[in-house]
Amino acid sequence: MVILLAELERRWLRLFQHLQQGLDAPPAQRLRIEGLMEAAALLEPGCEERLQQAMAVVYRQVNERALEQDFGEDWADFYPFPQIPAVAQRALVYPSTAD
Repeated sequence: MVILLAELERRWLRLFQHLQQGLDAPPAQRLRIEGLMEAAALLEPGCEERLQQAMAVVYRQVNERALEQDFGEDWADFYPFPQIPAVAQRALVYPSTAD
C-alpha cells in the first residue's frame, strides 16, 4: 500500500503542476489516477477520506492555497471520491475582429 500511496502522490503532483502552469491535463491521465485511488480504497476499505486529505496536501503544495479556496467548502460533495478536482485555467480570449 505504501508504494501505491507514493505513486498517487507523484501523479497528483504532476497533474496539479501541469494545471497550475497552464498546461493540458488529458482526461485519461486524471482517470488513471482516479482508478489508482479506487484500487487503494479496495485494498484498504475506509481510507477514502485519508486519500482525499493526502490529495489536498499535494494541491496546497502546488497552488499555495487549499482546495476549499478554489472549489468551495463542499468541494468533496461536487467531486465525490475518487474524482479529482482537476480544472484547467481559463484561456485568454482575444477578439479576432474589431467588432
